[in-house]
Amino acid sequence: MTKRSRANLSSYAALAFQGGIGVVGLLVILVADIPVQLFGAGILQSMLLGVLGALCTYGALLLLTQIPGLFPDNLGQQMRGLHRFASGYSWFVLLLLSVFAGVGEELLFRGAVQGWLVEHTNTATGVLLASVLFGLVHYASFTYFLVATCLGLVLGAAYAVTDSLLLVMVWHGVYDMLALFFLLRFPEWFGVSVNRKA
Repeated sequence: MTKRSRANLSSYAALAFQGGIGVVGLLVILVADIPVQLFGAGILQSMLLGVLGALCTYGALLLLTQIPGLFPDNLGQQMRGLHRFASGYSWFVLLLLSVFAGVGEELLFRGAVQGWLVEHTNTATGVLLASVLFGLVHYASFTYFLVATCLGLVLGAAYAVTDSLLLVMVWHGVYDMLALFFLLRFPEWFGVSVNRKA
């Protein structure tokens, strides 16, 4: 098998995995008859607020990483691993992965899990528990778990306040796109040293 065909297979597997998460989320929503709020105040407003939210959230995280000692364990090691992972894909595949992650993970965690929990407990409990589960699924270290859980709390609260699953899908997808773009374009910001070819 050639290197190119292995990369294509790997790309297909990654896209199928992310797409599968969305299918699972959608099936849970349909089977459990979980009420889902799709557009809140409207499609365009949801999309614009999602992009704005992603820009603000990623900007805040970048600023926080500049505070010495704030992230106690080796976040740089996870960034190097993520850089190696992302470097193996074309920009087109990374864009698709970001879109699939935004749609799929939000269908599952905000639409299905948070929706079910809110219906059976209350909004605060639903947002908190869905966010902790989101953090656990993204566990790479305790710090990464905390970052993912906090992002889950932000997305969960945004969904609860706006009644727009589209908003958090856009927010999540654009956030992932920004994270991958800056990690690959400016790896040194994240403690990743890369030998760039001239």
